[in-house]
Amino acid sequence: MNKQTILVVEDDTSVKNLITTTLKASGYKYVTASNGTTAIIEASSHNPDIVLLDLGLPDMDGIEVINKIRSWSLMPIIVISARSEDNDKIAALDAGADDYLTKPFSVEELLARLRVTIRRLSMMNTDASVNNSVFENGALRVDYAAGCVYVNDAELHLTPIEYKLLCLLCQNVGKVLTHTLITQKIWGSSWDNDIASLRVFMATLRKKLEKADNSAQYIQTHIGVGYRMIKV
Repeated sequence: MNKQTILVVEDDTSVKNLITTTLKASGYKYVTASNGTTAIIEASSHNPDIVLLDLGLPDMDGIEVINKIRSWSLMPIIVISARSEDNDKIAALDAGADDYLTKPFSVEELLARLRVTIRRLSMMNTDASVNNSVFENGALRVDYAAGCVYVNDAELHLTPIEYKLLCLLCQNVGKVLTHTLITQKIWGSSWDNDIASLRVFMATLRKKLEKADNSAQYIQTHIGVGYRMIKV
């Protein structure tokens, strides 16, 4: 039996029933909301572990709900929306959403996204002293204190920018980071040339990781949106 409580924010009854039936069958607890106002109240009163949020709500846009929740909480938010344009995805992720699932979706994919988010939560809740000094993901190990990266116990030689990118991804494992967020964190700006540079640095970082460990893919590209560190 899963202990996590999921807040389902969806005004379409058929979609809400599909999601809640899936959650119940998988052992999750859940609460529901049919509009943004109720969603914010439920989020503050129940403090759910994860929010599943539709963007097209009757009283306010889902982006506004994300902004309001982010003003006081870092609870994971997975957007489930019929909006499939890159601009919509980028707006939601930049506002603070942790993931984006486009309708129509399979229940298997929804459950997989939940598992990834729960693993990330579990990692965040482990011993803080260990988490702050060493990150491990499969054969990848990042020693933050020493500033060193290892794959299969062999040290990986990264440029300063590559190291900063890897640390940012590792500290947000399982979460899609947009181009804008990454470039702001690394360069302090988000001009077109910064995004072009990001693609180059990410390509060289990925080549070094994959060369050192052919058995795993660590960095996933979300075309037109950003990148995600996969939990191996």
